[in-house]
Parts: sequence; C-alpha cells; structure tokens
Amino acid sequence: MATTNDLKNGLVLNIDGQLWTVVEFQHVKPGKGGAFVRTTLKNVLSGKVVDRTFNAGTKVETANVDKRAMTYLYKEGSDFVFMDSDTYDQIPVGANVVGDAAHYLLDNAEVAIAVHDGAPLYIELPTSVELVISHTDPGLQGDRSTGGTKPATLETGAEIQVPLFVSTGEKVKVDTRDGRYLGRVNS
Repeated sequence: MATTNDLKNGLVLNIDGQLWTVVEFQHVKPGKGGAFVRTTLKNVLSGKVVDRTFNAGTKVETANVDKRAMTYLYKEGSDFVFMDSDTYDQIPVGANVVGDAAHYLLDNAEVAIAVHDGAPLYIELPTSVELVISHTDPGLQGDRSTGGTKPATLETGAEIQVPLFVSTGEKVKVDTRDGRYLGRVNS
C-alpha cells in the first residue's frame, strides 16, 4: 500500500483488480477545499487510458511488477519462448501477450518483459529494430501516386511502407511503436 503522495510515473497500481500504470500525475492544491491528485492511468493489459482524481493522502494499492531482460528464442505453437538473461529460465509467453510485437521479433532479440505474480503482462521492444526486406516490388520512376512509397514485406512477415529506392535484400531500420520506416542500415 502507498498513498497518493508516493505516486510517480511508471508506478503500477492495482485498482478494482486491474493493473494500471501511472502515465502522468499532478498534485493540485486549490485555494479552498482539500488538495487532490489528478492522474492519467493506462491499463496494463488493454492499453486503455483514463483520467482519475484521488484525494490527497488516499491509500492506493500498488502492484509488484518486475521488468526482466529476456531473449527471444523461438515460437512453439501459439506461444513465444523467451529466456531470462539472468537465470536462463525459459518461459512461454502467449501470442495474446506478445501482440503486435511479433511483427518485429527475430531470434535472439533482446526485450523487456513485465511480469506480475509469475505471469507475463506485456513486452517492451527497443524503439527501433533492424530488419531485412524479404520482398518489395521495384520502384518505378515517375510513380508518385502513392507519395513516393511502396509496400515492403520484412523478414518477420510484417508489411511496412518504404521509399521507392529501397530494394529487396536491404536492411532497414523500423520504429517498433508504429511500424514506420526510419532509414537504410549500411552494413
């Protein structure tokens, strides 16, 4: 248990049996009336964001969430198998927890996995990854109807938009948050 005075960004709270991360908080002391804390909370599992206000000094239940450095090993059925970098324990993580991160996972990729009571909650990828383009059509000179971009399939199977000059077999840098092309990687 903690009070609203102990809130900080990144703290995970257990509210009504659900886990919420504190995205932003602000202590407010109006001219009259009691002080309060205005927070923006993000649901750990669904990603839903809500604003919530607490009276100052109110007790809130915190959740113990460990972020562990893990290495992606392989996919087995619908599970993704990761290895804890410290203990070398292998843990299977369901496809529903991995979510869109699967588009950017390569063997031996380093990720952070948030774990609560032994259950993986979500995966944090690095903000950008370097992947090889497995297929893209050649860009035609003068084809500007698509704003100078064309679809390309990455080695993981994900599809992104790349500039016309990028070709099959090139290594590119991709933003894992929104799938944007960030540039070519010189080998």
